[in-house]
Amino acid sequence: MAAASPAESFRDEASCSICLGFFQDPVSIHCGHNFCRACITRCWEEAEENFSCPQCKETAPQRNLRPNRELAKIIEIAKRLSLQAAKGGAGGERLCEKHQEALKLFCEEDQTPICLVCRESQAHRVHTVVPIEEAAEEHKVGGLRAL
Repeated sequence: MAAASPAESFRDEASCSICLGFFQDPVSIHCGHNFCRACITRCWEEAEENFSCPQCKETAPQRNLRPNRELAKIIEIAKRLSLQAAKGGAGGERLCEKHQEALKLFCEEDQTPICLVCRESQAHRVHTVVPIEEAAEEHKVGGLRAL
């Protein structure tokens, strides 16, 4: 297996292992792992004691979320770099603002392009989704019929 590129490694380290997107409001927990505040809070919703890390399974007797401001700053830089690369990047592929993934699908209900991670989210899971090329082709054909 080939080693990941530095950009891929950086992206992996800047991503939450729960939602797979860039960290949003990153927090550190008892074992030192980082998560989005909303993701870890959702994970621990039912737990009343022995809060376990979703990554290493280490437990703690109480919730302890520490804001990780340094990581938040690094994430902002990573987002700017990703957007800069997308604008000047190869193939002209647009990226999802939330997950920094290629917009390969089109949500018919919301009439918006989405990435594969968005497709699996609660927001789009039950929506009709088609490949973006198919939606673009339908739009072209539909536009010609209107003339």
